[in-house]
Amino acid sequence: MSDRLRAEREAAAARRNLLTQDAIERTGITEEMIGELVTRFYGRVREDALLGPVFAVVQNWDEHLTKLRAFWSSVVLMSGRYHGSPMRAHMPLNLAGGHFDRWLDLFEQTAREVCPPAAAALFIDKARRIADSFEMASATLAGRIASPRHVLRS
Repeated sequence: MSDRLRAEREAAAARRNLLTQDAIERTGITEEMIGELVTRFYGRVREDALLGPVFAVVQNWDEHLTKLRAFWSSVVLMSGRYHGSPMRAHMPLNLAGGHFDRWLDLFEQTAREVCPPAAAALFIDKARRIADSFEMASATLAGRIASPRHVLRS
């Protein structure tokens, strides 16, 4: 690896660390908080009449929750712990707008219960962006065009 590339990677890592520290200081998000949010939220998802059947494909919930904790850690704390392709995993599920709406309803409710307001706001913003991305990708695969509709949700 060249010295220039090494320096660029080190600078990027330093910027990422600063952004992570800022997010932690502003929100109080911890790995423990992420774990509690994920565990409580997916417990509700599994019991939900609309979403439960979608997630019935999960064979090993302990393994899946570990993966989801790593995903959310990577999303909100930029930990880099998640190494997967969530879009690819969800595309075969034939999700529709109602699924995304319900997922967000449960997620937002749980985030507000588990997290202080600043942390809940960050999680909710990220979740809305994720829902929009997944919904637009699903529409594209079905030959439709979809616009983001969750980011500005009140």
